[in-house]
Amino acid sequence: MNEDAGPIFRQVAAEIENAIVDGSLTEESQAPSSNELAAFHRINPATAAKGLNQLVADGVLYKRRGVGMFVATGARERLLERRRSEFADQYVRPLMTEAQKLGISAHELASMIDRWEDPR
Repeated sequence: MNEDAGPIFRQVAAEIENAIVDGSLTEESQAPSSNELAAFHRINPATAAKGLNQLVADGVLYKRRGVGMFVATGARERLLERRRSEFADQYVRPLMTEAQKLGISAHELASMIDRWEDPR
């Protein structure tokens, strides 16, 4: 885990979220246990469990008593929706604000982005 990337339990939660978003953990599949995560990352199982429990509270995972944690139906789409919103807030809104300051229209900005994608 990366000490500069925030609390370890949040890093554990982010790792599971990333696996769901990239499709390596599919809906209704079993998530790694807190003991598996703890052993892999060499962290306290309680810290790993805190990350998993945060995902349960967020509706990304659910518990099956005596079996483990599983990816909730619709979790990937909810995560993508949240991340798209965060992306807009963190990147698009400041980009548009700066473009307006510089007198760049939305059309010109779109053209710049198109050129970036296809740098011919």
